[in-house]
Amino acid sequence: MKTSLKIVISLIFFGILTVCIPEESLSFTSDNAVQNDTIPEPRTVMLRSLMVPGWGQITNQQAWKVPIVYGVIGGMIYAAIVFDNQYQGYRAAYYNSFADNTDMRFGPTPDFVNPDFSQEGLRQQRNSFRNQRDLTFVLVGVAYALNAIDAYVFAHMRDFDVSDDLSARISPVVVPGPDDAFRAGLSVSFNF
Repeated sequence: MKTSLKIVISLIFFGILTVCIPEESLSFTSDNAVQNDTIPEPRTVMLRSLMVPGWGQITNQQAWKVPIVYGVIGGMIYAAIVFDNQYQGYRAAYYNSFADNTDMRFGPTPDFVNPDFSQEGLRQQRNSFRNQRDLTFVLVGVAYALNAIDAYVFAHMRDFDVSDDLSARISPVVVPGPDDAFRAGLSVSFNF
């Protein structure tokens, strides 16, 4: 349990650290003069997010996402640690349930394991907790990757202009036909 507390404290520390890092996106011109770049380079933002989760969101001026990133990743790591502790306990209990195994290779049977479980029940619980632990580790990786993808995509979309005048106008029109007859129609125009 001490290990999980250390991990949670580390995640909180890195979360505070990423919030405190100032955004300074600098680019160099051909005459080596330094100028401020208002739109960060997407690749740089993605690499920052891969180095320290949330740093890319800070660079993109989306600091509100940092607690979400650390909450998701930290919560999944905590769940993986809990599942691993349960797995270790049921693995020891399953191994110790056989009369031939007196060496306590995986340690003594923990108190949280129900002594009335059959060997098959212990095996199923052991496998279930191992599968949940492994799936949680995969989901931690997916959350970590989504953090970097979010930062990368938003850095690309940062200069996308979304004006207030997104409208479409539909109006009736009269169009001359091939046989000198007029045809009725609709004209649709979009304003971006």
